[in-house]
Amino acid sequence: MSAHIIHDHAPIGSLVAWPDGTPRPPERHRKKLAAWQSRNSRGRLISKGGDRAIGNLSLSATFTLHEADYGAGGVIAIRVHRIFSVESALSFTIVERPAIGSVRVFDRAGENAELVYLAPHRAAAEEWLSRHGYPRAVLDEVTEDEVGADIVEGRAA
Repeated sequence: MSAHIIHDHAPIGSLVAWPDGTPRPPERHRKKLAAWQSRNSRGRLISKGGDRAIGNLSLSATFTLHEADYGAGGVIAIRVHRIFSVESALSFTIVERPAIGSVRVFDRAGENAELVYLAPHRAAAEEWLSRHGYPRAVLDEVTEDEVGADIVEGRAA
């Protein structure tokens, strides 16, 4: 499905993949494999942004996927996010939607909120939040209405 459909219909917390259809190169071809992995990966949908205008420049809507965390000893040193425009030519797939009743923890309220944790239930979200420093965090329960399979372009999404 297109980036535009992901932006409009995928609920925050969904696991989204973007394959380009090419076969995976062998492990021994490190550079080719690294390039392939950048075009064939997956990430958790953590935010959506609308159209923006900066002076005479108009920017398309975007969505952000959290691809990976790198670190050691329980400390995250690098967090990898990918931002895609709705104009992207890549094809996307919703691999997994957040479970009904799970709770999303956003770093703040409002349009620019970003998903920081997806908990299986409210008690787990509150426990996680007590251990992490997000003083303006907002909890949002996933409902049946937003997770139900959307009918998009004549197919179930």
